[in-house]
Amino acid sequence: MDYIDPHIHMVSRTTDDYETLARMGCIAMSEPAFWAGFDRGSVESFRDYFRQLTEFEPKRAAQFGIQHYTWLCINAKEAENVSLSREVIAMIPEFLSASNVLGIGEIGLNKNTKNESTIFLEHVDLAVRYGQQILIHTPHLEDKYQGTKMIVDMLVHDTRVDRSRVLVDHVEEHTIQEVLDQGFWAGMTLYPVTKCTPARAADMIERFGPERLMANSAGDWGPSKPTAIPDLIMELKRRGHSRQLIRKIVCENPCEFFSQSKNFKAPSALS
Repeated sequence: MDYIDPHIHMVSRTTDDYETLARMGCIAMSEPAFWAGFDRGSVESFRDYFRQLTEFEPKRAAQFGIQHYTWLCINAKEAENVSLSREVIAMIPEFLSASNVLGIGEIGLNKNTKNESTIFLEHVDLAVRYGQQILIHTPHLEDKYQGTKMIVDMLVHDTRVDRSRVLVDHVEEHTIQEVLDQGFWAGMTLYPVTKCTPARAADMIERFGPERLMANSAGDWGPSKPTAIPDLIMELKRRGHSRQLIRKIVCENPCEFFSQSKNFKAPSALS
């Protein structure tokens, strides 16, 4: 079955991974800007990174028939450096006209600090002023519920934000209800160690239904599995779910959400 991975970090993956993903049915993906594993020291480092996301990765993906899209930001892990963050935010508009940019992301919180909240809100303001969609990172493990609640409250407080154009990622059983109830899209991340297993994601689909819900691998430098969405497809098939429901989660919902960006072109190879 063809599918779209709405959140994967291909700068951290080999070209062989692109080939494997294509063989597994991946026809499109979006790659949010994220932390490189260490803190970058200058705005020029981010300028080079954004060039990689908008110029180099689309070419690597295209070799295997995969459409590559991206999102731009400075990640929450680097937001404690407020002055650098503001330099990066001021530079982002240089890249918003690139043909594969879908919006601002992945923005959010890491340790739920005041500086992180400040830079989060400045990213949101940038997205609103430039008419961009938003992709949200929610914190890990013990900070997830508090951080998700803080993020949702900040977004709801800004009446300019169109909630249908916001994807709140890394939801789990204790945060998904809040996100969906407020009218946002929700993303389930399938990690082999933290976040969701395919079985837990399938449980959430069965409990909450498929509307405004999608799944991703968030494959990156650490323990992760870029082919996690095919694992979810197999789990849903094993439970007897229809092809129609599975297709909605792994293909139609990402298409519906991303199509709110003028840069997104629905893949012609949908099957």
